[in-house]
Amino acid sequence: MRVPSSLILFLRTAGSILFALTGWYVADLIPYADLPEPLNNTVVLHLSLALVPGILAFLLLPALLARPVNSFIDQVSRASGVQIIADFMGFATGLLIAALLAFPLALLPDPFRQVLPLLCAVIFSYIGVVVMNVRYREFFAILNIRIPSNKLEELEAPGGRAIAGGKDRILLDTSVIIDGRIADILATGFLRSALVVPRFVLNEVQRVADSPDALRRARGRRGLEVLKRIQREAPAQVAIVEADTTAARDVDEKLILLAREWQCPIMTNDFNLNRVASLQGVTVLNINELANAVKSVLIPGETLTIKIIQEGKEAGQGVGYLDDGTMVVVEEGRDRLNENITVTVTKVLQTSAGRMIFAKPLGDRLSANS
Repeated sequence: MRVPSSLILFLRTAGSILFALTGWYVADLIPYADLPEPLNNTVVLHLSLALVPGILAFLLLPALLARPVNSFIDQVSRASGVQIIADFMGFATGLLIAALLAFPLALLPDPFRQVLPLLCAVIFSYIGVVVMNVRYREFFAILNIRIPSNKLEELEAPGGRAIAGGKDRILLDTSVIIDGRIADILATGFLRSALVVPRFVLNEVQRVADSPDALRRARGRRGLEVLKRIQREAPAQVAIVEADTTAARDVDEKLILLAREWQCPIMTNDFNLNRVASLQGVTVLNINELANAVKSVLIPGETLTIKIIQEGKEAGQGVGYLDDGTMVVVEEGRDRLNENITVTVTKVLQTSAGRMIFAKPLGDRLSANS
């Protein structure tokens, strides 16, 4: 958001006056009689120490203040009215605490009696704003004041059905939406929790769909199609909500903060988000781990029919895949490419990438070839 020019003019003027007054009062502390001409004149000294800082402030303040003021305006524009009121209450509470401490601090010797009260005012007002910004809902709840909330108990899914609360809801990450398997899982009926898509996650999917890169654009558009599908097939179980948090800018950080506030899990395929969320005590549901968990369970000695589709890394090996995508490495299978053969499982290896099966041929070639 661009800083209004009127605000820039006000800050330049106010800053110039403040720096000019500071220079004027500093001139009172300087023994001007010992200075060289023309600074040994009190009028010249006062005007010099007032005009020079004032002019410099007028010229430099726009460049120095543009970024922090822009950030402040952006934060205020995204904060709710209740949150702004709560921050003001925290600021006032901090000033009140500093005022109570000002009297005993004023009994200290110089220069502590002048510096410490102002320092306490700055520190306690800042602490008050930070604490109220994070805990204002609990504070209002103690006072029995009902406020509009981001909590899902007060949000509704399309059709007017209230979203479930507590751990009966799941936050969806961008990677899960783009992945697309969530729609198939939801269609099976095994997933009974409410699926919640924050607006900032939907916006990120939209940015991916608008990417100039063809591959990213295709993935983003697939994510939007997946959202349409799950909204069409289970409208009462899926909701896009406006909940957001101003305490973070990154989408992953926002998801973690919301999950901690709502005490609900995050569904994601993102490895980094998985690790960071787990370290912060947030439950993570990983579709890749679910897919590995429901793959066919085979034990050494079992037989199965597999099509050899490519050569393996080691000499003589052939590689095939089960219907669920599990890799099967067949010893002495390189000569049986593009053939369906019966094999005996010799070893099952679980890796970080999934399950891998080792086997060897059994019996004659099958007549079914492709």
